[in-house]
Amino acid sequence: MNANAIVQKLWRLCTVLRKDGITYQQYVTELTYLLFLKMMAERNRETGSLPKGMRWADLVAKNPFDRLGHYRTVLLALGSSATRLGKDDELIPAPGDDAGPEERKRYADARPLPDMVQKIFDNASTFLREPQNLTTLVTAIDELDWFSEDRDQFGDLYEGLLQKNAEETKRGAGQYFTPRVLIELLVRLMQPQPGEVIQDPAAGTGGFLIAADRSMKARTDDYLALGEKEQAFQKRRAIHGMENVPGTLRLLLMNLYLHDIEGDHVDLGDTLSDKGTKLGRADLILTNPPFGPAGGTPTRDDLSVTKTVSSYQLPFVEHCIRALEPGGRAAIVVPDNVLFEDGRGKELRRMMMERCDLHTILRLPTGIFYAQGVKTNVLFLTRGKTDTGNTKAVWIYDLRAQMPKFGKTTPLTPAHFEGFEKAFGASPYGAERGPDEGEAGRWRPFTREAIAARGDNLDIAWLREAEEEAEEGLTEPDDIAAAILGHLQAATLEIEALMAELGDEVLAELPEAAE
Repeated sequence: MNANAIVQKLWRLCTVLRKDGITYQQYVTELTYLLFLKMMAERNRETGSLPKGMRWADLVAKNPFDRLGHYRTVLLALGSSATRLGKDDELIPAPGDDAGPEERKRYADARPLPDMVQKIFDNASTFLREPQNLTTLVTAIDELDWFSEDRDQFGDLYEGLLQKNAEETKRGAGQYFTPRVLIELLVRLMQPQPGEVIQDPAAGTGGFLIAADRSMKARTDDYLALGEKEQAFQKRRAIHGMENVPGTLRLLLMNLYLHDIEGDHVDLGDTLSDKGTKLGRADLILTNPPFGPAGGTPTRDDLSVTKTVSSYQLPFVEHCIRALEPGGRAAIVVPDNVLFEDGRGKELRRMMMERCDLHTILRLPTGIFYAQGVKTNVLFLTRGKTDTGNTKAVWIYDLRAQMPKFGKTTPLTPAHFEGFEKAFGASPYGAERGPDEGEAGRWRPFTREAIAARGDNLDIAWLREAEEEAEEGLTEPDDIAAAILGHLQAATLEIEALMAELGDEVLAELPEAAE
């Protein structure tokens, strides 16, 4: 059974569990725990990692009426930093206040659970209430044929579940899930190389990081063409990321682990806080940061340009600029207001064009990010060796104008990006270009001087968008709702930009003026 068939079978079980009050997100989280235990058994990695009595075979062997209680005990034990393993992998709980010296020494001599196990099961608990529902899941997982003839399918299976969850829960899609076709496009264009540090400061479920790793493996025979030290670097040091939502971090770590990537440099935290500086420098950044209100200004001292901005998108762009090594490159998904916002937005664009070669902007079609719904772009840039004069010209490809409104009615496919890939060329640094297509085409260059004459506004369009006609063609209720949400949230971003421009003093007077 291939990975797609397994995904479909497991996803159908979700309809049964919905009767138990389980949401899609909770279902994927529940599967994460169970699939991890099953994977450890299939890969013979239980020894030294999981306590005896708390492994997959133990869960399968339990009486159906006792299984749910045992499962809760397993989650509690594996999610506790106090849990340790004895020399024979027996469970060693933390000693109580009345414990004697011998018990305390036995605990002190025991080994902690592996870091990955603790991270995945951190504060874990089950959403299941009916014993029969757990038995249904355990039986289904245990009976599936997990392996093809030539390779492990766990990673593909899990990614399929994450994508299915994103498709079914539009809010989850926008928050955590970037369309696969866009991820693969950006990875192809930016060409990650073995030996590079690759970072996603808003990692979500790890789409960019997994795709970059897959690309490098494909060119190096799963890293077997590399030396031993180089292989260890790829597995433990190449991938860096940060995710601010604990539940999503769990899915991210599971995704990495299933693709044989250690999560040593993937952490829980707010990139716009001091913890974000611990991500370090990167040779390549691939990211789709969150858009909209951040609930406060950045608390990092080094984000000087955007230190007073209380939305996500501008500070994340500044992080990327500062995190790149000289000569490093980035592809960053941003909403339109990053291209035109005055004040701090304009200052950030000037900083970006001075310190980096902002060689390409891709104006993305509408309708591919359901939760935000706003118009988006991809910035392609290379960090300069110096901090001045790096951008000479910006090439813009307009894939938004005269395009359909994408969604269930019209899915986004690789074919839609063929023209842009040809125009972008073979160099990830923007060193090769297709010819200028002029005012009637989608691909045009704009010199730094021409951009300065526009007040450093990069929201440049020359083709009629025909957006209203595209939206009139929508038929699916989900797509229509997404279009309406897009207009509302785009307006919200513009209002936030205006508020930032007015400043705190003027805003403080607004309620009195309204009265």
